[in-house]
Amino acid sequence: MSGIEIRELEAFLVLARELHFGRAGERLYVSQSRVSQLLRSLESRIGASLVERTSRRVGLTPLGERFLAELRPAYDALRDSVDNARAAARGTGGVLRIGFQGTVDDYLAGALTLFQERCQGSTIELVEIPLSDPFGPLQRQELDAAVVLLPVEEEDIVLGPVFSRQPQTLAVSARHPFAARESVTAEELAEWPLIGVNGSAPAYWRRVQAPSRTPGGRRVPPGPAVNTLQEGLSLTAADRGTMLLCRSTADYHAGRRSVAFVPVTGLPDSELGLVWHRDHTPPLVTAFASAVSETLL
Repeated sequence: MSGIEIRELEAFLVLARELHFGRAGERLYVSQSRVSQLLRSLESRIGASLVERTSRRVGLTPLGERFLAELRPAYDALRDSVDNARAAARGTGGVLRIGFQGTVDDYLAGALTLFQERCQGSTIELVEIPLSDPFGPLQRQELDAAVVLLPVEEEDIVLGPVFSRQPQTLAVSARHPFAARESVTAEELAEWPLIGVNGSAPAYWRRVQAPSRTPGGRRVPPGPAVNTLQEGLSLTAADRGTMLLCRSTADYHAGRRSVAFVPVTGLPDSELGLVWHRDHTPPLVTAFASAVSETLL
């Protein structure tokens, strides 16, 4: 173990999942060359190749497969030990790390209150996650659970309670012709560039948040792609494009004078869901999922 860095192990674990250096870099928020550097360093310490690289594919060597099988549970146990030590240092019964996109709406706030009433020895850490990476923090086990915009099609992500089903809202500049409207139709999205989500989010998820076609088949011109909600709202205020938002996020930012929020008719409602990793379900996640479900009753 002498000299091995946690970052090297994390790079190997993510690369073993993605089998693609570019996607692994996106998940780790580093460059593709940095992933290669970390892997080479780890292989040098071990003394053998863990990954096979060709011009067409990336795969694990037999040693890499064996190392992955032994490393994954050990890494999970190490993370749990750190979390337990943090909880003990705080004198609590555990730490629940919850990610969210955009804002904490009334449903989530109510569930947090109910959870804390039931699990008084626990601590909740709320972390805003990038719009461009809805599932990465869970897959890297940086979080225990997250509230994300649907859909969810990741095989390693479990979808729990679904809530906040509401009509979508279009954010536009206060100077935009739509700003004074009571509503716009989905077909009118074709008249102005629509701000999208950066490429590190899954393609199917990005298409739902920023469709390229209206329900009637008209092309929607693509606007800039962003990583965060704040980037999108700043570009909207600068009249660089329009942006689709869920209703709760629009309501939270309704006080911004530079942006107007207009309901959209003719699009499927947006929905939020509580999700967690299939291989990492601490008891506090189950307790919180129950609180969310009961809050919806």
